[in-house]
Amino acid sequence: MKRKTTEEERALFRKHIDEARPLKAAAPKSKKPAPGLPVAKRMEETKKKLDGNTAEKLRRGQLAPGARIDLHGLTEAAAHGALLSFLSGARARGIRLVLVITGVGNPKDQDSAEWMRSRYGILKGMVPRWLNEKRFALLSSGSAPAHRRHGGDGALYVYLRKKG
Repeated sequence: MKRKTTEEERALFRKHIDEARPLKAAAPKSKKPAPGLPVAKRMEETKKKLDGNTAEKLRRGQLAPGARIDLHGLTEAAAHGALLSFLSGARARGIRLVLVITGVGNPKDQDSAEWMRSRYGILKGMVPRWLNEKRFALLSSGSAPAHRRHGGDGALYVYLRKKG
């Protein structure tokens, strides 16, 4: 027998679906690199680092994220798609700083468990790698570990490029 969903559950579902809606024009318009440049060189041109002032404010937890996504419980493939969609949507809404919650991964008291072979969570290791992929690099201008008040080791700030 199926159980009925509550109005609170429906509202929460609608909130999350509305926030992660993919947009038509996710990639920003950018200058085309000179023809013949290797892919790695093109990536360097699109990926800019955070300026010192912004990086310092992030380190101190002085900037409040405009949106957040929690990737707990998602598979690697689902988390990849959800993160790309979330970052595209946040950038389209003009949000500059988002919080990506990955979780800290492997609890210390279960290090010896057979099913917990990695040193830390898969998503904690994969999200920084994904941010270097071309589709993500076009959306973000940098990332930094989150301050303790925003999740510490289990979260990451992503600074998005200006809408253009």
